[in-house]
Amino acid sequence: MAASNRPRPSGALRMACSIGLNVVLAVVLVAMVFRGTSAELASPVATRSRVFMPTSARNAVPAQMSGYLSQAGRRAAFENSRRSVGANVVTSPAQSSSGTIIDDGSISLTRFMIEEAMKTRTAGQEDMIRLISSISVACKRIASMVQVAGIDGQTGLAEGGGSVNVQGEEQKKLDVVSNDVLKAALRSSGKLGVIASEEEDNPVVVDELYSGEYIATFDPLDGSSNIDAAISTGTIFGIFKAPEECLIDPDSDKLSIAEENCLKATLQPGKNLVAAGYCMYSSSTILVITTGTGLNGFTLDPTIGEFILTHPNMKIPNRGKIYSMNEANYFDWDPKLQTYVDNLKKGEGESGEKYSSRYIGSMVGDVHRTLLYGGIFAYPGDKKNPNGKLRLLYEAAPMSLIFEQAGGKSITGPGGRVLDLEPEKVHQRCPVFIGSPDDVDELAKSLA
Repeated sequence: MAASNRPRPSGALRMACSIGLNVVLAVVLVAMVFRGTSAELASPVATRSRVFMPTSARNAVPAQMSGYLSQAGRRAAFENSRRSVGANVVTSPAQSSSGTIIDDGSISLTRFMIEEAMKTRTAGQEDMIRLISSISVACKRIASMVQVAGIDGQTGLAEGGGSVNVQGEEQKKLDVVSNDVLKAALRSSGKLGVIASEEEDNPVVVDELYSGEYIATFDPLDGSSNIDAAISTGTIFGIFKAPEECLIDPDSDKLSIAEENCLKATLQPGKNLVAAGYCMYSSSTILVITTGTGLNGFTLDPTIGEFILTHPNMKIPNRGKIYSMNEANYFDWDPKLQTYVDNLKKGEGESGEKYSSRYIGSMVGDVHRTLLYGGIFAYPGDKKNPNGKLRLLYEAAPMSLIFEQAGGKSITGPGGRVLDLEPEKVHQRCPVFIGSPDDVDELAKSLA
């Protein structure tokens, strides 16, 4: 009875209590939502897209390759990776999935070579990976030395002047050092029997401990005369397959017939090249290589010290608007070549367009621009140098293979394909006309 006499709360009071409870619940819910949203915004991976590869694709790429990531050429390299691995790659917002492998699509040189080997499954791919890897390491070292040459006192002539190579050219300090770096890297690959360098009088035999079945020819630092002016330079290389494994007795004073034949195997036409490439040291360090199945370019990412695919499946334009020649020799040229160049200047060539002249004096720099923009690069023979100045084994043949793999052409003159030229001596020179197919064809007709 006492309880029934207790006063009951008024309707206004009950409404106030209900509103108060609803407000508290609303505040709690808002706090929970805000907390979750803040956590997402604070997450370093929630504000960008991730590229997820299916398990089959991830398993095709070694785990150690996942560290070689960069932003350079991401999208182009990503598309190339998807085609190479054959995976259905999906780009989606970041998800909180533990253990997920994240790949931004960038492809390192090592990863590229491994994927190519998996795709083609041809004999000798493992050897080629080791060779290209050794060359890339040498290129990184040379690039580093070029960048600090002025600081480290590596500019100027070797031995204070008077050091002359077999070409009759005075050697720069970096010529000598770059040659040693490249020889050491190739030797350590364990896949080379003979190394032929522009800076050496004769091919260098690799001792039996490191000997292999390939032959390397290279110009360690093309355009080194420009090094003191900090103008682009480069390394050019070609790889041949030896007829048989080259084993040389380093303690013998005389070469056996087999060993002499091994050295003679250096004298092969460019069409026998199994790989070729160049590395350009400029505002960027760019490595362009072919193993006979297309041409690809890689840019050195200094933040991780790795070459990243930035120019997949390179193709030269059918025609360009630039010619690159040393016109200081104009009056020593064949009159037919003079007429051809005059027509380009006046816009009276086959295209009807006036061409621009660009010439650096470093073959790698001039050729790289020609490869990207089209046109023609030439170092013809003249009255002073009937065979031109470019070496067949170290420069002309490797560059010719590179251009043909990109859809270009390279000739010594009308009807003379550089890659068909049989070398008679190691340091043989030859005229070179290289570039877009339409431009080279027009030049050949003009010289005929």
